[in-house]
Amino acid sequence: MKFKRKTVLNLLLILFVLSFFVTPMGYYGKLFLIRAFNFGPKVIAEQERRKIVDYDWKLKDANWDFFNFENSKNYVVFINFWASWKLISEAELHSIQKLYEKYADQVVFYVITNEERPPVEEFMQRKEFTFPVTYLIIGEKAPVDVTIVPSSYIIDKEGNIAVHVEDGIANWNTDEIHQLLDTLIAQ
Repeated sequence: MKFKRKTVLNLLLILFVLSFFVTPMGYYGKLFLIRAFNFGPKVIAEQERRKIVDYDWKLKDANWDFFNFENSKNYVVFINFWASWKLISEAELHSIQKLYEKYADQVVFYVITNEERPPVEEFMQRKEFTFPVTYLIIGEKAPVDVTIVPSSYIIDKEGNIAVHVEDGIANWNTDEIHQLLDTLIAQ
């Protein structure tokens, strides 16, 4: 039985697609595709920005010590809610790492998870992420919605939300975000 070229190409395409479900190539392929189609977030127009009025929010730092979000008042703040077991969160964290490397000394970063500490530390080490991890205290009041993962915010020094990505991810290492942060930092 002789196969036509079109049949062979169709079989190869089917095998390629199946490899995304049954091999490690699928994991890395999905991660690549998520990053490739992940665009920068939309900046909220100044007149439409919502202001955070209550900064009283208890969190835990990487050492498992309690602190209050109020420490961030009058600073530019980046907040991201993530989960190590969500592939889309991992894809987004790579751009957050790059943003952190550029703005670590000028922006307060809260990369927040509600997971236990040991698996998060292992994930951070395995992925070579260096941004600080913040741990959410379940049931604690918060100035932003903590229930949607992933989601992110950029907050200016006056407490206005300049960027909000809800129930989705974004590429945070873009020229538009760099320009926004530079402007917010200079104010």
